[in-house]
Amino acid sequence: MSATPLPSVFLAHGSPMLALDGEAWGEAVSALGRRLPPLRAILVCSAHWEAAGPFRLSSAATPGIMHDFGGFPEALYGLDYPAPGSPELAGEAAGLLREAGLEAVLDAQRPLDHGAWVPLRYLSPAAAVPVVQLSLPRPRTPELLLAAGRALAPLRSRGVLILGSGGIVHNLGRLDWQGAAEPRPWAVAFQHWVHERLAAGDLAALADWRQAPGAAESVPTSEHLDPLFVAAAGGTSPEAIFEGWQLGSLSLTSYEFP
Repeated sequence: MSATPLPSVFLAHGSPMLALDGEAWGEAVSALGRRLPPLRAILVCSAHWEAAGPFRLSSAATPGIMHDFGGFPEALYGLDYPAPGSPELAGEAAGLLREAGLEAVLDAQRPLDHGAWVPLRYLSPAAAVPVVQLSLPRPRTPELLLAAGRALAPLRSRGVLILGSGGIVHNLGRLDWQGAAEPRPWAVAFQHWVHERLAAGDLAALADWRQAPGAAESVPTSEHLDPLFVAAAGGTSPEAIFEGWQLGSLSLTSYEFP
């Protein structure tokens, strides 16, 4: 593996239906996967793994996946993503977190949730690259997640892609089911605010996101925004991988942090 650092990446994963038809978002994520160098492994922080206490790292050699959603077409429940895990990377990442003064434990029972395997179906479709998941601890702050991202950043020079999976705007209660729904004005305002802070490299201001315009509507709960802090902490100014929306209140905007 090259010592040239890999980027860290934040991918919005929108609706689970993207697993069946990724449309333009899927094409953009696939293009990213094709231009990345060979990967040793992928470390994913997904919005869909919150756990009380310390950071947890999935450490099974064969994690499998979960279909952690309901009410979708049957075809979605037949999908698989049989990527191997990496107990070695799980231990390595836990060690880096502990060296930074952060608590971390291994979890050999955790499968990959859809926040991990839906984008990975496009990013790494052969499912041959080992995948380890990182939890979002409860309680947590943006500052804690930024500290974790900085602690894990050395993995980027060891062939490991650090991936945050969530959504800058994610409000299921305000979906507009019209096929070509325009994004809500408050969603546009909040996403613009986030982009400006990322572009300026002002992560301290980003951590104070609750005072941003449209924050209450755009982020009713923080779990989909939080993986952004892990991804952004280890990189530089963002480059947009994709910009777009689903159903008016789900942002698909995704970033690469060189």
